[in-house]
Amino acid sequence: MIANYHTHTYRCGHGIGTEKEYIEAAIQAGIRILGFSEHAPYWFGDTGHYSRFRMPVHDGENYVNTLLSLRKEYANDIEIFIGFEAEYYPLFFQGFLEKICPLAYDYLILGQHFTGNEIGEIYTGTPSPGGKERLQTYVNQCLEGMKTGKFSYLAHPDLIQTNVKSSVLRGELVRLCQGVKELGYPVEINFLGMRDHRAYPTVELYQAAAETGCDVIFGVDAHSPDVFLDQNTLKRARKIVNAYGLHLVKTLQIRNAEEEMPKQCHRMNNHDNAPYNASACNE
Repeated sequence: MIANYHTHTYRCGHGIGTEKEYIEAAIQAGIRILGFSEHAPYWFGDTGHYSRFRMPVHDGENYVNTLLSLRKEYANDIEIFIGFEAEYYPLFFQGFLEKICPLAYDYLILGQHFTGNEIGEIYTGTPSPGGKERLQTYVNQCLEGMKTGKFSYLAHPDLIQTNVKSSVLRGELVRLCQGVKELGYPVEINFLGMRDHRAYPTVELYQAAAETGCDVIFGVDAHSPDVFLDQNTLKRARKIVNAYGLHLVKTLQIRNAEEEMPKQCHRMNNHDNAPYNASACNE
């Protein structure tokens, strides 16, 4: 495995380890490209809502500056990209993008942990009633999010837990994979789910990706540095790819975030390794 774009740190509150510790573990594991995708600091307007599983809003600038410094320090050993894992919440998405614009990130991955706009909703990974309708809502929202063109791939696409039959789940995942494929993105085979023996990734996802020809990508979904050295999960994932005849995307073409930013945020090239000043983008 030469690249991983799904990496968390202590900043999300449910991971451990500093950015430096993840980098050194990734180098030891032979990874040549490491993307950090901490749970994004989401802005929910004036609702007062706060998600406890993500990076605090005030920590975003320090996160970016820390990684810029480490990118320079480890330039000869590994290529580092700065990203976020975020949800697509229609009511708050534009405001969210405006808030993170000054951080000059490299990429986003879509991890839809709630449907609707999160507030008052049930975590998608929690088994709950709702059946096919809940599943369809999840798939629709993932596809809407990917259609924005702001995300580089769909993380744990089969995170959703409902009380539907396997055939129904497979049908909806076929619809999801087909839509993501048409947009030109891969879906993730999530290593965290494998490591922790969670309900995902599912056989139905493998079947759907095979049926539609949708590309897949490995995502370590690291919440501690040591998981980069977990060869057993990597071997299992490779066996799945071979068994189902899946097309594995090993690296992503990351576009510079400034290409998508408003002009007032074009303060510098993202690879200049100089600290970002969030307030400068609000001048």
